[in-house]
Amino acid sequence: MAAPSSSQTDALLSASELRLSFGNQSILDGATLAIYPGEKVGLVGRNGCGKSSFLRIVAGEEAPDDGVVSRKQGLVTGYLPQEFQLNEDLPVEANIRAGAADLIAKIHRFEHATGLGAAEMDRLQAEIDHADGWNLESRIETLTRQLSAPPADRVVRYLSGGEKRRVGLCRALVAQPDLLVLDEPTNHLDAGAIAWLEGYLAGLPGACLFVTHDRYFLDRIATRIVELADGRFFSHEGNYSDYLIAKAERQEREQAADQKRRRFLRREVEWVRAGVKARGTKQRSRLDNYYAVKAQKSPEAELDMELVIPPPPKLGNVVVDLTEVGIVLERDPLFLGLNLEFKAGECVGVVGPNGAGKTTLLQLILGRMEPTEGRVTIGKRTEFNYVDQTRLELDENRSVFDEVSQGVDSVRFGEETLSVRAYLKRFLFSDDRINDRIGSLSGGEKNRVLLAKILRRGGNFLVLDEPTNDLDLQTLRVLEEALINFEGTSLVVSHDRWFLDRVCDRVIVFDGRGTVTVSVGNYSYFLEKRRAAEAVMAAQVPKPAKEKPVRPAGEKPRKLTWKEARELEGIEEAILEAEEAAAGIEAQLNDPAFYIENSVAAIGMASDLDERKRQIQALYDRWEELEAIRAAAEA
Repeated sequence: MAAPSSSQTDALLSASELRLSFGNQSILDGATLAIYPGEKVGLVGRNGCGKSSFLRIVAGEEAPDDGVVSRKQGLVTGYLPQEFQLNEDLPVEANIRAGAADLIAKIHRFEHATGLGAAEMDRLQAEIDHADGWNLESRIETLTRQLSAPPADRVVRYLSGGEKRRVGLCRALVAQPDLLVLDEPTNHLDAGAIAWLEGYLAGLPGACLFVTHDRYFLDRIATRIVELADGRFFSHEGNYSDYLIAKAERQEREQAADQKRRRFLRREVEWVRAGVKARGTKQRSRLDNYYAVKAQKSPEAELDMELVIPPPPKLGNVVVDLTEVGIVLERDPLFLGLNLEFKAGECVGVVGPNGAGKTTLLQLILGRMEPTEGRVTIGKRTEFNYVDQTRLELDENRSVFDEVSQGVDSVRFGEETLSVRAYLKRFLFSDDRINDRIGSLSGGEKNRVLLAKILRRGGNFLVLDEPTNDLDLQTLRVLEEALINFEGTSLVVSHDRWFLDRVCDRVIVFDGRGTVTVSVGNYSYFLEKRRAAEAVMAAQVPKPAKEKPVRPAGEKPRKLTWKEARELEGIEEAILEAEEAAAGIEAQLNDPAFYIENSVAAIGMASDLDERKRQIQALYDRWEELEAIRAAAEA
């Protein structure tokens, strides 16, 4: 594990020699890791390697079989698990505030202090300041708005799974803890919410340990990538791109060391076979050294899923055409006037917030729904193959083999025939897992079964609804390569921006307000064009003059509260820091050399710069508001 920098002298949390097993499967095997203040640590590894189990150990929800976990005294931890628990009977706001229960209690005690000494008051104030407690109310409002949480008064019991997860994320973030532990934080978030979360976490003073399959998120947020493999941690400084380079170098070193070990064993084996009696000290030492080296394990080769998409039948001149298509639900239009023409060999991405109409569009294209207006024309040679995000097409009680084989022992791919067992091995199912029941599999394994089952059907128009959910990073890369090389037409709904950028020739973007945009190029190119258009529009629209509030006659001007007075004292410094940070980002983006070498990262930095400028304006607005209250009271 890499040593901490000089500024990271005291670890917030250290895990030493952790061991954890489930049955015969060893998850952690002497795993050691430390997390330092301010770090943003991305944890990566294959599905089932133990990432979520380790997060539960860090959050104090689970104990290892062996090993030691040490936490800094007074450490405040926020945790978003994959399977989170909310109070089903309470409304959204109460569940979010529960994440800051300790902080709220401290604020209440401070503001209603009776009989507390000066030292105790100073300690309470320091703890509240450390957690940015005086801005708790504005933070709750910002979190619920930016993460599109349901209305505050809605009872959690009646929320969808995605809505509950956004509430859970707000609850984890609201206390601004010293250590934030997040398991797949971008699930059920649209692109706008993910971009905001990136900026929020990047500016968070505390440390963050997170698991995600969103590679842009990893690339933009992580200051260190830790890979969990074979029960141990391998630490790499930098973001996801740096990790990919460092991992390749690490594997080369391991292979070189293994080749050196094999050459040594080949030289020594003849001496051992000669039956030399180990009587002398040197002979015994040489023999002991031979057996010690022989006992060392070779580095295990990583197995990648070999995703096989059958060669598609030839498409006709017409694949699928949508002409002036619209959908109206209960008098409200979901979208109107949509024109689309799909072509052979292209991959089209679909992106937008939940409920905007993405799944409805798929149903129209598949011919499962009629449009309210317009026409959908499906080509005579078009054969659909649909991968459903809900996995409703899997029978939880059947085995992997039975679910995929459907009573046929072989799979036909063009001129090639495979046995079902050989086919499933390409999807990383070993002989001892092929007969396991579907219901016992992890989410990622179920997704691989679903892909194996549906892709064997063939077809020349592949429709994938959120195919990246629960897939590990290695499997995602293989799926991307398969789609890039697919000769038919593919349509992909996904929130994974890295995935969309790699595979898409065009994107269909729903804005959630009835507007659908079809853009040539990948998703990042669309975002770049949209930001440029918004900048032009913003420059053309003059800012309206602010109206001063009129106070009723006879009403006394109110004074600043103690909390507002403290906020006013520190707001100039906050503005200065925010402007310096924005200026630093702007200087980098204005450097042509930096932009050429970091074109992908620059897109996220531009989004971060826009957000910081909005924050600066909000600070100035707040400063004017507080100064007006102070001046009126003094007058």
